[in-house]
Amino acid sequence: MTWQISSILPVWVLSLAGAIVIAVTLPRDQYLTWVAIVLAGAVILTFLIQLGLRRTEGFVVRAMASIGVSVVILAVASGVVALLG
Repeated sequence: MTWQISSILPVWVLSLAGAIVIAVTLPRDQYLTWVAIVLAGAVILTFLIQLGLRRTEGFVVRAMASIGVSVVILAVASGVVALLG
């Protein structure tokens, strides 16, 4: 189970870091565009990591967890930016 978490965690960290960076540095009118770009990066990173593991068992679950939590992180960050902006 620990190798599964260690293959998912970098995608979550990328999503959180991306949300923080774009919330702090970009104007509010460009935020949603860059959220989509961060999510696309999370999807690409997910598949790079998961295909690099060469483990077929649990692939769909690991990919779902990576992308699903990334979507939640970015949605919460977007809500916070909308409330504060």
